Amino acid sequence: MVSLAWLLVAVPLVSAAVLLLAGRGSDRWGHWLGVLASAASFVLGLVLLISVLGRDAGERVLDLRLFTWLPAEALNVDAGLRVDPLSLTFVMLVTFVGTLIHVYSVAYMEHDTDRRRFFAYLNLFVAAMLLLVLADSFLLLFVGWEGVGLASYLLIGFWNHNTPYAVAAKKAFVANRVGDLGLLIAMMLMFAAFGAVDFETVFAAVPGASEGVLTVIGLMLLLAACGKSAQFPLQSWLGDAMAGPTPVSALIHAATMVTAGVYLIVRSAPVFDGAPTAQLVVVVVGAFTLLLGAIIGSAKDDIKKALAASTMSQIGYMILAAGLGPVGYAFAIFHLVTHGFFKAGLFLGAGSVMHGMGDQVDMRRFGGLGRYMKTTYVTFGLGYLAIIGVPPFSGFWSKDKIIEAAFVGEGWRPWVFGSAALLGAGITAFYMSRLFFMTFLGSKRWNDGHSASPDAAIANAPVQHPHEAPRLMTVPMIVLAVGSAALGGLLSIGGVFTSWLEPVTGRAEPHAPVMPIWVITTLTLLLVLVGLALAWRQYGAAPVPVVAPAGSALSRAARKDMYQDDVNDALLVEPGQYLTRSLVYSDRQVVDGAVSGLAHVMVRIGDRMRRLQTGYVRSYAASMTVGLVVLVVAVLATRI
Repeated sequence: MVSLAWLLVAVPLVSAAVLLLAGRGSDRWGHWLGVLASAASFVLGLVLLISVLGRDAGERVLDLRLFTWLPAEALNVDAGLRVDPLSLTFVMLVTFVGTLIHVYSVAYMEHDTDRRRFFAYLNLFVAAMLLLVLADSFLLLFVGWEGVGLASYLLIGFWNHNTPYAVAAKKAFVANRVGDLGLLIAMMLMFAAFGAVDFETVFAAVPGASEGVLTVIGLMLLLAACGKSAQFPLQSWLGDAMAGPTPVSALIHAATMVTAGVYLIVRSAPVFDGAPTAQLVVVVVGAFTLLLGAIIGSAKDDIKKALAASTMSQIGYMILAAGLGPVGYAFAIFHLVTHGFFKAGLFLGAGSVMHGMGDQVDMRRFGGLGRYMKTTYVTFGLGYLAIIGVPPFSGFWSKDKIIEAAFVGEGWRPWVFGSAALLGAGITAFYMSRLFFMTFLGSKRWNDGHSASPDAAIANAPVQHPHEAPRLMTVPMIVLAVGSAALGGLLSIGGVFTSWLEPVTGRAEPHAPVMPIWVITTLTLLLVLVGLALAWRQYGAAPVPVVAPAGSALSRAARKDMYQDDVNDALLVEPGQYLTRSLVYSDRQVVDGAVSGLAHVMVRIGDRMRRLQTGYVRSYAASMTVGLVVLVVAVLATRI
């Protein structure tokens, strides 16, 4: 069965090509072809998973050589796939969640005239992500890496007739190119140090490499991960990426794009294990980003942007765990899987709310929607309970393991990183409860066209008639809600998930946290309750203003993404513009000036010479005579 692994990538890729080339003739059936292609990859992935599960743990890493790709003298790279527990975990997540998002999109994009093209891009996204996680070399991984970047650009800017949406797509594309530079440099260093870029050769040569080389490679890989996974300092594109249709947001945040950076670090575990400094930087970036995203999420009124900030924070947890080394690799992937279910469900729930509220995204214009959209209310609620870590929902089993792992170690590190993870859990409970209460509970803050509102902002707003989404949208939400509720507990039984990943991540030796586990769990749940209570007091029990108050300085900063765009403009954009203007000025005034000056001199010389051309034969004869006399005198002078 492993010999058919290439079909995992080929099926959605061919489907994307067919949909793009078939033209308007496929508008009636193109979306179903897209769904079928994603579902076919899921079925094939499931068959491969069963096949690998039937092998002993030591035989679960399988390489499939496809063809000779780069037969260069110094660099020989074969195109091949690596089927192992890590890649299969991603295959199942990408194809299963991706197929549910495809089904949801059939109804969500029903009235869009370019629905066929949308499904072509979705299939391209799935194919690129599958190539990324199945590649057996960093170079082939890079092809999928760039494919994911291209697909995200096309989908974020799908409605590019809207200028801000097109700008958002460009912003995501540029930010990711900065990260991609890190992966390119890392591959160059690998080739210089090891003479290869395939996983097997690189990882086998790591023990003999110097720590300095491994540290630089690790830092460059981290830079690449920061770009794709929206980690500090390359996180500013994520909120703007909400410009794309909501199913795109679900796919980017749950199963593709932002999970790629976590995969890259865990896949490169041997490199990071040999570079403690790079590992420490990974943990610092993860800890800082999880708090940064949580703070930003606490001030957003746009429901999709609040969820985007949440993704930034949750990926921060995964990056933190991946930086902890063997004690955290499996937990990073565990949380990635559970997060894929509840975050996809939350985004699809947000899309259902938008569907019922005329594409409104401002939560201050919601309120009381639980009475009108009961299926969305319940499914969204299960995802909400999962992400804040209420037992026995999925997030409790996965995120709490990361918090426990953060308290493992010696010296100051466990106290700093463990405290950051704990604090993040409390803030997560606050901002997600805020989102849930503002959307589904309390009094309605929208104009229903019947009851008069004393608030002029509500009375003058467009009339809304909230209603439940169609079955094609609610069924995927129900499936994801079930996963949000039960998947974490199921994968925790007997440590089945961490044991499954051991052929890739290695066996994690038991490490005791600096505090008893029951104390850590108790503190986590207490902080979750505190965050929930604060959100209830402010957004559940008290009226929610339709217009956001000015708030504190921290609130204002969080609404503006902690001024990250301003920092980027000051440090990168404006100096870049100044450099560009300087180069243009230099080109026009120096280079073009020199060329133009030379031409002007030649014109002047020509003008002077032209005056000698009078057109009179007698003048020419006189000039010749004078010249002849001068020549004779010169010859005679040389002989005397």
